[in-house]
Amino acid sequence: MIRHRPFGSGHPYADSEDQRVPARPLNGEAVELRVRASAGVVAVVCEWTTDGGAPRELPLTKAGEGSRAGADGGNGGAAGTGGAAGTDGDAGPGAVAHADGTSVAAQADDAGVAVDGGHLAAAQARAARAAAGSWAVRTPVLRAGHRYAYRFRATLAGGGSRTSRWFEVTAATWSDSGGKLDVSGGERIVPGSVRWLADGDGALRVRFEVELAPGEHVVGFGERFDSVDQRGRALDAVVFEQYKAQGRHGRTYLPMPFALVVGGASSWGLHVGTSRRTWYDVGAATPGRLRVEAEVGRDGELGVRFHDGPRPADVLRGFLDDVGRPQELPPWVFRLWASGNEWNTQERVLAEMDRHREHGIPVGALVIEAWSDETTFTAFRGAEYEPSEEPHRLADYTFPPGGPWPDPKGMVDELHRRDIKVLLWQIPLQKMRPHPRHQAAVDARQLVERGYGVREADGRPYRNRGWWFPLALMPDLSSQEVRDWWTAKRRYLVEEVGVDGFKTDGGEHAWGHDLRYADGRDGAAGNGLFPVHYARAFGDLLRSCGKAPVTFSRAGFAGSQRHGAFWAGDEDSTWEAFRSSIRAGITASACGIVYWGWDLAGFSGEVPGAELYLRAAGASAFMPIMQYHSEFNHHRTPLRDRTPWNVAERTGDERVIPVFRQLAELRERLVPYLAEEAREAVGGGAPLMRGLFFDHPGDQRVWEYPLQYKLGDALLVAPVTEPDISEITVYLPEGEWIDVWTGRALDGGQEVTLPAPLDRPPVLCAAEHWSRLSPMFTV
Repeated sequence: MIRHRPFGSGHPYADSEDQRVPARPLNGEAVELRVRASAGVVAVVCEWTTDGGAPRELPLTKAGEGSRAGADGGNGGAAGTGGAAGTDGDAGPGAVAHADGTSVAAQADDAGVAVDGGHLAAAQARAARAAAGSWAVRTPVLRAGHRYAYRFRATLAGGGSRTSRWFEVTAATWSDSGGKLDVSGGERIVPGSVRWLADGDGALRVRFEVELAPGEHVVGFGERFDSVDQRGRALDAVVFEQYKAQGRHGRTYLPMPFALVVGGASSWGLHVGTSRRTWYDVGAATPGRLRVEAEVGRDGELGVRFHDGPRPADVLRGFLDDVGRPQELPPWVFRLWASGNEWNTQERVLAEMDRHREHGIPVGALVIEAWSDETTFTAFRGAEYEPSEEPHRLADYTFPPGGPWPDPKGMVDELHRRDIKVLLWQIPLQKMRPHPRHQAAVDARQLVERGYGVREADGRPYRNRGWWFPLALMPDLSSQEVRDWWTAKRRYLVEEVGVDGFKTDGGEHAWGHDLRYADGRDGAAGNGLFPVHYARAFGDLLRSCGKAPVTFSRAGFAGSQRHGAFWAGDEDSTWEAFRSSIRAGITASACGIVYWGWDLAGFSGEVPGAELYLRAAGASAFMPIMQYHSEFNHHRTPLRDRTPWNVAERTGDERVIPVFRQLAELRERLVPYLAEEAREAVGGGAPLMRGLFFDHPGDQRVWEYPLQYKLGDALLVAPVTEPDISEITVYLPEGEWIDVWTGRALDGGQEVTLPAPLDRPPVLCAAEHWSRLSPMFTV
């Protein structure tokens, strides 16, 4: 067996050991051709032709048996280097050297598939092992205007050979023409900066530049963990599951091709009207220039829209007019959310809620992750039932008294009596490992036979290429018919069991530019929209059952603003992750996400120390969503739950429970304010959680305090994100402010030093709102 995929797995940041590198070469570059071969292969040769001429044989070298030398011995150019002979010498934004978007940094970062110690460790280890044992050869230099073809011939140890099919490749060049850039909302593009990249089959990308004035700051591009102001940085926008350390990697689950520019004479924004991958150099290569690069379809068309202020909220409103406005969610979403990945029985769930009651800590929503059989994500684990071609109803299930979930409806009814809403975990995949049985086999067969799955370019069902649930099938949720089919299997959970929402986890599993979707898009255009359709499907299900569309997602794209709430994804319990998560909330809100939160103090690794936990809880009490959650840890002891009582027990710090209780009680009192301010945001006002620049765009000093933010019109929050702090320096913009804990009036336009005890996170109130909000802080 030999395998060669010119574009590899579709991983946006790493090459695989069976692909062409770069997948889309530039004029003057050589490429490295890689294949994977079975153990019985003793030699591999590439037959290489130019313009249909006689083949030239290029022997491949097995990994670990010598260097991958250039086949022509000349200047082939290493993978990831820009400015190769014959190009225009420009690698593009973010040091992107090739038309497939790989870069030196990205390859060095991921090629070894670093293995983390969390719940994905085993899957990542398998991926690392799979990276060994490939064969490779470097080709002659490719020139524009020529068409190259190649195939592989493998010699087997026992005699005989195997030959692959032919593959074609052409070299791409940048030029002044090749497509159509449709610009609206004003003309800001630098004259002469528009360039088109095309190969022998048509357009691939376009790039252009926009002037940035001195003092202008650039925020947005979706949820960003590394910085609030992206000026001086290079980044891209592609949906990706970065398991932890998003801030260090510069990657995100929730990108958007939108930038908000603040700090000049007026505010403005840029919306690249595409769901394909985009790149941005925000004054990193050329100070004073924002360079944009975008993939295009073969027609070479791209729309770009500029939005003008005068204020940031006006710019954001224009962007939301393009992609869709958020929808108001009920006030209960602002109460405390509780979750633990190992709460996998009805007894355990109720016991944890009992502990909330025993300790007097109010809780408003419970997310149950480990409820299903995890083959269907529709049936409670332990339920007895017959497989069916039609959606099940509650009466179809028998729940054994000694099983893990003896009475799901009774449990939900009891939680509702306690004024606790219930959300169930979902994943948008049909698992295929181990081989599906019972109802999972029926679901998989329907998905395949009805053509309901995302497809490969050759029509085969797409099999998940990522490390989480590998080889699973993926329902094509771009289709209304498929969305209805997928959610009908879960309807009884809402209509009869009574659940109030879904944690729509995942959504980043579509890899590959040439996948096929029912709405006519290929993978390059459709993959980023998959999480939008996913949350939409479950929101529509909830609405059809008379419930509010409360979904809780981590992945998304432009258009996700319309669909439910979001959290910042997987993170460790560290101070660094705390800071990066605050940035994520500020930047997500700058793109129109109203309902946002994070796993306070992180969900992975050892239980956080008491100080980190309470500082994170204090900040989260003043964020749109306040929730704790913990990662699966194989039920090992001591427990890693992020409940206040487990953190108190593990740390031995007696302050944890009373301080957390105090913060949760304060949060309860804030619910009416948060609901009112969210209504204003949804109606076209500034975001609920927002950087100070939204209300003070002309104040350059606010950028010196990027982790401070407003929560609605009234409250200014200054999170304590470093250990061993007893007081904090806070910047107050213009106006009069009130310290909510002391009632002390403070003038704006200055730095002030505030005490920062664990039970009183630094928060100030705009003086004009103090009379109505002061009772919330003086109880």
